[in-house]
Formats: sequence, C-alpha cells, structure tokens
Amino acid sequence: MALYFEDFEIGHVSRSRGRTITEADIVNFAGLSGDFVELHTNEEFAKTGPFGRRIAHGLLILSISSGLMVQMGQTTDTVVAFYGIDRLRFVRPTFIGDTVRVEKTVVGRQDKEKGGVITFETSVLNQNHEPVLVYTDKLMVRRRPAA
Repeated sequence: MALYFEDFEIGHVSRSRGRTITEADIVNFAGLSGDFVELHTNEEFAKTGPFGRRIAHGLLILSISSGLMVQMGQTTDTVVAFYGIDRLRFVRPTFIGDTVRVEKTVVGRQDKEKGGVITFETSVLNQNHEPVLVYTDKLMVRRRPAA
C-alpha cells in the first residue's frame, strides 16, 4: 500500500526483505558501470588486499538498497521525485554471499506546495545485522487527495 506525505510519521521504521549478493551482481555491475577495479573483479589480487577477498562495489550496494526500498511498495504510486542523498558512508565491506536488507527511519518532514519531502536515516544491514552502508535520503511524496 502506497503511503502519502501525511502517513509518514517521525520515528516510523520500515524494513525490507533480504537480498543475497552474487557473483553475477558484481560482474554485471562492473560491466554496466565500467568499474573494473580489481578489488571487485580479481580474486587473486583481492586476496592480497585489506579484506582478503573480493568485495562488492559500494555503489552496487547503494543501488540494491534503492531497489529494496522500491520493493517495499510504500511510495510506488505516491513518489514525485527522489530528492537526494546526504552523508553517504560505506562502513563495512559487503562480500559475495552476504545478504543485505534496508532499514529506513523517518527523521524529518517538510511541507511543500503539492506534497512534502520525507527525510530518512537509512541503513543497509548484512546478515549479522551490521551496517555496511548508511545514508540520509529524501523523497518528495504526494499529499493525500482531497475527499
């Protein structure tokens, strides 16, 4: 069920389902983005790096978090625009085989003429409930139509 601006209350928490990161995700993202940094694409090179194995691209995990948010269905019919991201931090590596999920907390609401902007504190958590990515994001959402 899509939520309107009026439905988002400060402190409301939403959680997505999980999604396991695969080899195909990394290969496809490298091809799409052109980011073939060896930390992501070369197992032998990555073994000598700080994590001892390949890690997923940070921007891949950000993209997956966006998709998991959309799959929650909260703003499918009410979103007007993605309003931006602030304070994006990659706080822990994500490995092939890790399962991530998104947790979003409403921390702000700003009235606009035809709707409003909702501010979320968003965490992408791994299967151990550890944050791998954190950011503040904003969505412009429609107001509930007049009855």
